[in-house]
Amino acid sequence: MNPIKKAPLALLLVLSACGGSGAVGGGPRDAPIRSFATGPIYSACNASDRNAASRSLCGCIQASANTILSKGEQSRAVQFFRDPQKAQVVRQSERASDERFWKRYKQFVDVSERACA
Repeated sequence: MNPIKKAPLALLLVLSACGGSGAVGGGPRDAPIRSFATGPIYSACNASDRNAASRSLCGCIQASANTILSKGEQSRAVQFFRDPQKAQVVRQSERASDERFWKRYKQFVDVSERACA
């Protein structure tokens, strides 16, 4: 796959993979209860034009962000919702700080995919 498409794809995977059943409020009795939080990721997720975005999903993604990313890292990740190309620039950067951030961001994506499914 073209490397330029990988970063936005990771963001889309977070939103689409987390959009299944089991949402808080009105789901089946045996549905897992998701964590929920509000914050910058929640707001950016809700403002996105992705079909999978919902209040429940975005709250779950924010709760995952709160466990992995610092406030500053969350602010940085919000930029990826607005401009997925920025994620690609960070991913390809050779700066040590960008590499550290990208590792944590990938960890956040992985946690979100599992927690919000």
